[in-house]
Amino acid sequence: MQAINDFILAAAGQPWVLLLVFACCVIDGFFPPIPSESVVVGLAAVSATAGVPNAWLLILVGALGAFSGDNIAYLIGRKIGVRRWRWMRSQRMQGAFRWAGRELRRRAASLIMVARFIPVGRVAVNLTAGATRFSHGMFVALTAVSAVLWASYSVAIGLFFGQWFEHNHLLGAIIAIVAAVILGIIVDRVISTVRGSTPSPEEVKAVEDAGETEDEPVT
Repeated sequence: MQAINDFILAAAGQPWVLLLVFACCVIDGFFPPIPSESVVVGLAAVSATAGVPNAWLLILVGALGAFSGDNIAYLIGRKIGVRRWRWMRSQRMQGAFRWAGRELRRRAASLIMVARFIPVGRVAVNLTAGATRFSHGMFVALTAVSAVLWASYSVAIGLFFGQWFEHNHLLGAIIAIVAAVILGIIVDRVISTVRGSTPSPEEVKAVEDAGETEDEPVT
């Protein structure tokens, strides 16, 4: 265990760790299996007692990566729509796309802000925003704010739980990550409950056609 703790501490102090955080956050914007939350929260837990990596740098790099990933997803949605690849056509993803398309027309600002905290939800919202030609300028502004909030939230969780495990960085990181996952599940459940209504046939068709027709910009 001591050897593991020493390795974690040594790795956390290396410059490439921040590059790893940035890469994970970028890719997670359009590919949900990459666990960016776990990386940020885990390193923040180590930072709570070891001082490395610097928590402020972690927030900055995480926010920049999240912002970049969200906007890459927007551009992908704008270019190819939401049905091009097989994983997009799964029942779960198409349901998420339908919900995102419906909610973007009702409460776009709050949706984009909240979706950043839900792994699959943010991908669906980002791609759908691009596919439906949601205002790119507005999307950039909203994702800039949501990325900072998400990175700050993730680091705060890691710092809060990590401070209790000064001599066991591995355990501190694991508990912080588990806490973040549980909170994420709670948020996801709440959002799922709120969005629970079945979309109308018109809403289904509107999202299925996204990317195949040149829709008017959503404002």
